[in-house]
Amino acid sequence: MRIVGLTGGIASGKSTVSNLFKSQDIPVVDADVVARNALKKGSGGWKKVVAAFGEEILLDNGEVNRPRLGQIVFSDPDKRQFLNRLLAPYISSGIFWEVLKLWLKGYKVIVLDVPLLFEAKIDRFTKPIIVVWVDPETQIQRLLSRDKSSEEDGRNRINAQMPLDVKRSKADIVIDNNGSLDDLNQQFQKVLVDVTRPLTWREFLLSRNGALTILASLTSGLMSPKKMKIREEWMKMSSNDMESLCE
Repeated sequence: MRIVGLTGGIASGKSTVSNLFKSQDIPVVDADVVARNALKKGSGGWKKVVAAFGEEILLDNGEVNRPRLGQIVFSDPDKRQFLNRLLAPYISSGIFWEVLKLWLKGYKVIVLDVPLLFEAKIDRFTKPIIVVWVDPETQIQRLLSRDKSSEEDGRNRINAQMPLDVKRSKADIVIDNNGSLDDLNQQFQKVLVDVTRPLTWREFLLSRNGALTILASLTSGLMSPKKMKIREEWMKMSSNDMESLCE
């Protein structure tokens, strides 16, 4: 099984690339969706976050007011790291179960869409790693245009993440998204060819079909006539040894 890591920064276009993978019937595990589920009313993550930040972060229906929580943590690095620590176990387990479900369905290639791929050290489980990159000025302009937020708030959110230049240096594949959507699509087509190439032997053995192949090989080996005869002779010898000990 090939687990592709996909990351980027806020307003870099990562979600657009994620949707392009989905359009090619390649399943995507979205860490943001997992995180939202971890914060659903009444969940373990919800209880810990409310206990830590107070009921003022809740909407009238009891769900977490995500924009309000974001304003609190993006302006305070200590609170942001504290929130990440609170939710990390729930997000990690959520991602694991999503990957397991796709493994059981027999998918050969899946994409992990994780904004904090490097920060959470999930990159060690993925290969190749794709980083969607834009220059800082393009990033802030796209963010302000998209969210209609203040420049201060926008820069706080960008600065709260690992710089895109650092992420780019850690990538196996870089998608430069400074251009148009057509430019992005052209780059994606090249990436798609690389991502969907035949699995390596290691990747195949980690897939469901690989595991079934190993199991079938072991079973046929244990049940072969030669192996059965050796096993019977060994059992007979063991039985004779036991009898001699009892004499």
